[in-house]
Amino acid sequence: MDQTTLAYVNLYAVLGALPRLTELDPAARQLATVKKPFRLGFRVKNGPSATLVFEDGLCRMEEGADQCDMRLAFSSPEKFNGMIAGTVTPFPLKGLHHVFFLLRRFTKLTDILTKYLKAKPEDLSDEGFFAVSTELMFRVIAQAVAQIGNHDKIGAFSASHILDGDVELSVESGPAATLRAKDHALTAIFEQPESPRAVMHFTSLKLARALFDGKINAVACIGRGEIEMRGMISMIDNINRILDRVSVYLS
Repeated sequence: MDQTTLAYVNLYAVLGALPRLTELDPAARQLATVKKPFRLGFRVKNGPSATLVFEDGLCRMEEGADQCDMRLAFSSPEKFNGMIAGTVTPFPLKGLHHVFFLLRRFTKLTDILTKYLKAKPEDLSDEGFFAVSTELMFRVIAQAVAQIGNHDKIGAFSASHILDGDVELSVESGPAATLRAKDHALTAIFEQPESPRAVMHFTSLKLARALFDGKINAVACIGRGEIEMRGMISMIDNINRILDRVSVYLS
């Protein structure tokens, strides 16, 4: 596992799920409700940088960390990954007087996110929790595929064989995403593509969840018609090779 790639996955895929979390979970929305917009920036040396903007009970992610109220700077990808793992305590390079936002709001938001992404079996028995947890996991995995395809050496090899165009990942009556390939770089867009060159479609949310959890075999599901694939199959084959790397970074 490459630590720089992991930093991209942690920032854009894991923390990148917070905007959708604030849309789906009332407690998260309450934590994101601030008197005026608040910008929390993350800058990783030799790695990614982005800003989470909290406004009107919602959250969005923007590229870069120049314009922010509080900035957390990390001297290496390993330090940032340590913060995500809970082994490194971040120190604000800017906006120290906003530390209570970090402790009282942001930390609680990430705790809620962790509850959904590392769900307990008893929590998943609730249909509403199951749906939110699976959608968030879907988003994290789709974004992780893009980051691994762009930064991990093995993932980049597979990405180098993907033709330009859109690959649709979708779940019946559930979430959809576009993996857009351009010059062998991948971008995750969380909307259904208008003209995909290839489609990978799960016939149910429960099926997608079982696959994400490693409880079923994708090849067997394809054989039974539970996962539909059409279009430029070579694009999907290479996406699936990158998908095999996701568990290495999200374990």
